[in-house]
Amino acid sequence: MPAFDPTVPPAPPFAEAKRRLADAVQARRREILELSHRIHENPEPAFEEHRAAGWVAEAIGRHGYAVTHPAGSLATAIEGRLSGGRRDGGSGPRIGILAEYDALPGLGHGCGHNTMAASGVGAAMALAAIAPDLPVEVGFLGCPAEARGSGKQRMLDDGLFDGLDAALLFHPSDRTQVACELLASEDIEVTFTGLQAHAASEPWEGKNALDGLVLLFSSIGLWRQQLPHHARVHGIVLEGGTAANIIPDRAVGRFMIRSTDQAYFGRLRGRFRDLVAAAALASDTSGHAVFSGGSATMKDNAILRDRFRTNLEAYGWSDMPFDTEHIGSSDMGNVSLRLPTIHPQLAICDEAVPGHSIAFRDAAAEPRADEVTLLAATLVAQTAYELLADGDLVAAAWREFRGEAG
Repeated sequence: MPAFDPTVPPAPPFAEAKRRLADAVQARRREILELSHRIHENPEPAFEEHRAAGWVAEAIGRHGYAVTHPAGSLATAIEGRLSGGRRDGGSGPRIGILAEYDALPGLGHGCGHNTMAASGVGAAMALAAIAPDLPVEVGFLGCPAEARGSGKQRMLDDGLFDGLDAALLFHPSDRTQVACELLASEDIEVTFTGLQAHAASEPWEGKNALDGLVLLFSSIGLWRQQLPHHARVHGIVLEGGTAANIIPDRAVGRFMIRSTDQAYFGRLRGRFRDLVAAAALASDTSGHAVFSGGSATMKDNAILRDRFRTNLEAYGWSDMPFDTEHIGSSDMGNVSLRLPTIHPQLAICDEAVPGHSIAFRDAAAEPRADEVTLLAATLVAQTAYELLADGDLVAAAWREFRGEAG
């Protein structure tokens, strides 16, 4: 991909306003990138992003947003509101600029959420710079717990997305794809409970909880042979005992089930429960599965997507064909079922650098990622401005969302 040149003329319409937004991002370049690197150097996992949330809230507050932090029921969620300066007697659309900042346990920002936080803040700053010319209100939402726990669903339940007409959020990747498809996913924590005993002198007195967990993994491995191509099941061991000479009375695993077919999800859930029950029966233990943090498939909005792509291509970047073999999950899917939403990806590294890896974590703090962070801030701000300034565009996005004929 070419380097991002902010002096390139932006795409019409509203080219002059878009140029001012690009200039505003560049004027705040140091502040935006310092935030990205500070979050990258201080990773915090889901629901624990206290420093990152504080830094994000402070940043948008310095640029004129009325900030609520914490917002709703999550201690690390943020809501910001910026009122435009134009008053023409009518109501207009409200556009949501989103940011994420949670990290992966034991890995750090291997999903690049530091760039997502900084680009969202950068877009918010740029729109604040031209606030007197904005027709209506900009909404900013700092969203915790994307990697685990579906924080955006909690924010939806808390009403923080109410009244928004669109939600915009970029994601870093090893490829540039404006279209978005997501696997529905759900977190599952499974606990097997048995009975401790001396593993050498009287093992027959024990009930091995770890056996239950091992049997569950074995069953999942066999189950995968019959899973359709759109489904995934994977997990890790959290607890497996305390000593080799003690039969474990407790074993805990964390799993995820995923599918691009939302309707198929109920079958995955039911089958997983059956496997837990079978493993408990075979190991003479008890097994308990707790399902949480559901993320939905993506209802991508073509109207918004086309505007983002047009703004992207003006800077010499090309949208790659969608790769159906590289699909993850995100609670942006939950948002997309409530209002028009896009979640485009921009490449911060070469292809074949996998997400959720050390290599991708390191790439998220490199100069190339910095330039993409600034590009993403510019594109989100420009796309948001088009929506704020053109009520017909927003109406078209909602018609598509509702499945109404154009």
